[in-house]
Amino acid sequence: MQRILNGSEQLKRLFAALTEQTFAVDLGVADPPLIDYLSDMLVRFVRMDAIFSLRDVIGRRLDQVAGMLSEADQREGHPQREVHRHIGDFTLYWTGVYPEALKRLRAPESRDALLDYQAQGKRSYYIASTFDGDEFRSEAATLRRLSDEFELCSRGLARVRHEWERLPQLVACSAARD
Repeated sequence: MQRILNGSEQLKRLFAALTEQTFAVDLGVADPPLIDYLSDMLVRFVRMDAIFSLRDVIGRRLDQVAGMLSEADQREGHPQREVHRHIGDFTLYWTGVYPEALKRLRAPESRDALLDYQAQGKRSYYIASTFDGDEFRSEAATLRRLSDEFELCSRGLARVRHEWERLPQLVACSAARD
């Protein structure tokens, strides 16, 4: 168990460092809550069951944005906020980290075929940000920023992926010099 915790903690530190370097240094986005949110999302979405965690009222997995939007329309209050927050995270993850998967996710036979993931992500983050009661106040501003800066965050996450893919090469080069 300790090994898993150490690995999870290391992964969290790695994503935090890569996200901070990319957003704060490379892109000039000095917004610690936004950077923390994005690095936490990357850690959460390492697990596929977290990416596809939304279920409809009878327990079926929702793996298309169209179905998630329909589910959000059926919910109220906190559950509706969480569905919209997840839609924002889901669309940001795929448009930023793995845009090559969009062709499959938005295939012609898919309900998502005609959806614009960026537009839906921006809209969903905006809706989630309007829930700004006491328990959501600290995250509402970050969700609003994600809505306003969706494209920038998507580009930044693509750069984070590029950096983590370079890590094995960087480690090998460092070891060769030692």
